[in-house]
Amino acid sequence: MIVKSYEADRFIERLLPSHLLAALIFGPDQGLVRERAEGMARAVVPDLSDPFRVVELGESALTSDSGRLFDEAAAISMLGGRRVVRVRGAGNGLADLFESFLTEAKGDALVVVEAGDLTRSASLRKVFESADNAAAIQCYPDSPQDLAGVVRRALKTEGLAISDEALDDAVSRLGPDRAITRREIEKLALYSQGSKRIELEDVRAIMGDEAEARTEEVCDAAGEGDLKRLDIALQRLWTDDVSAVQIIRNALSHFQRLLQVRLARERGESVEVAMKRGWPQIHFSRTTSFKAQAARWADDRLLDACDLLLETEQLTRTTGVPAEAVTSRAFYTIAAMARVR
Repeated sequence: MIVKSYEADRFIERLLPSHLLAALIFGPDQGLVRERAEGMARAVVPDLSDPFRVVELGESALTSDSGRLFDEAAAISMLGGRRVVRVRGAGNGLADLFESFLTEAKGDALVVVEAGDLTRSASLRKVFESADNAAAIQCYPDSPQDLAGVVRRALKTEGLAISDEALDDAVSRLGPDRAITRREIEKLALYSQGSKRIELEDVRAIMGDEAEARTEEVCDAAGEGDLKRLDIALQRLWTDDVSAVQIIRNALSHFQRLLQVRLARERGESVEVAMKRGWPQIHFSRTTSFKAQAARWADDRLLDACDLLLETEQLTRTTGVPAEAVTSRAFYTIAAMARVR
C-alpha cells in the first residue's frame, strides 16, 4: 500500500490498530519521519516507554539475527495488549527479510520501520508498497499549505487560535524540517499562554530575527536601486554590529534566488510559481518588491552582482580593509546597477 506524503497524517489518525502488520515511514525530512513513526506507534501503545509492549531494533541487530523480527512480532505482552516493534535506520539490506516477514508474519504486533530517503526503485520501498498487509508512507518537506495546517492544529491543542496575518507570517519563517517546526510552534505557544488568540506581533516577538529582517531590507533596497533606503538600512546593521560576512552571504542568496526565478520565467513558468519553489519562503511582505526586482534585473547583471559579492567577501577575509567600507561600497554599486535599465 502506498500512502502519499499529503495523505499520511490523515491515514495515521484513522489507523485501526489491527489494520496493518507493518509500516515503512521514509523520506528526506527525518523530523517528519520520526513524528509520524511515533504517531503510528502511539495508535497502538499510548506510552512508548512501556518496556512490555514496545521494543526498538536497529538494522545491525536484524542483520545479525534475522529471526529476531519474527520472535518480537510474535511475542505476547506480559500485561496484555498489542505490541509495537520499532526498527530504526532501515536500509535496502533488510528488503528480503521484510518480504519474508510480510509473507509469513505471525503474531499481531505492529512493526514500524523508519528509513531515510528511498528512491522509487529502492527494494525496501517496493516490498512495502506491494504488500497488502503493509504501508509505505512518504515524508517529504511541508509545503506552505501543509505548514499552515500543522501550525493551526498544534496551537488548537493548546487552546490557542491564530489570526490569518499571524499565520502567514509564522509560515513564512518556518522551514522544511518538521522537527524544527514543532520546536518553533512550542515556543510560540509557551509565549502566548494566558491569551486566546495569537496576533502578528506575538509571532514577530518570538519567531522573528531582527538582524535577518534588516539584512533583507538591505537586499531589497539594493535590488530596487533605492539608494536612500539602502543607506538607512546599512547604518542600522552597522549600529547593531551585524557581521559583514553574514550580510554578504544573505545578499548572495537573495540575488541567486532572483536569477533562479528569472530563469524559471524564461522556461515559461510564472514568477509566483517560481518564487514558491525555493526555501526559505519569501515573506509575504516582500513579494511585491521581489517581483519588481525580478522584472528589473537582467540575467547577466545578476551574475555580475553575485560575482561582486563573492569578491567582497574575499576582501573582508584576506585583506586589512575595513569590512563595513567594502561591504557598503558593494551594495551601493549593486544599487547603481539596478538603476540602469
